[in-house]
Amino acid sequence: MEEQEIIKQILARDRTALYAFYHTYQPKLHRFIQTKVNNPVDVDDILQDTLFAFLEALRDFQGKSSIQTFLFSICHHKIIDYYRRKKIKHIVFSQMPNLESLVSPLLNPEESFDVTLYKENIQMVFKKLLPRHRHILQLKYIEDLSVADIANKLAITFKSAESILFRARKAFVEAFVAT
Repeated sequence: MEEQEIIKQILARDRTALYAFYHTYQPKLHRFIQTKVNNPVDVDDILQDTLFAFLEALRDFQGKSSIQTFLFSICHHKIIDYYRRKKIKHIVFSQMPNLESLVSPLLNPEESFDVTLYKENIQMVFKKLLPRHRHILQLKYIEDLSVADIANKLAITFKSAESILFRARKAFVEAFVAT
């Protein structure tokens, strides 16, 4: 079947055409994503995101490239988005307190919006934490204090500061994932 005909049939909600499209391109996309992403769950998520994005963008497809090129271009962008989200999450938990100054020059408006949403989520999560956990995370990641400095400031042992910081990070991650 010719590509333009496939597109017309899919837009006309022809299930047979959609089924044929899916079974033609799903294995190719899956292999492509697997070469870029190691986690099988993430591979499946990116695959589904790609297919949904393709269906949403199909009305705008003008035939200037092949369907496969169009589809793989969307997939490539979904993989990039995956790594951006992963990088932002990593930065949130890293020891760099100046998240905005580090990331903002690299972001376009959509990515800036994502960072804003992350910040709002982080603020909501901070409110849910125990005061002691919130305080130690602020000392570590906002005030950029070392564990030794935190121990001195709180008048506790180094090991106690490490332990509380570990539990605070764990509580933060659990609350963050729950939001």
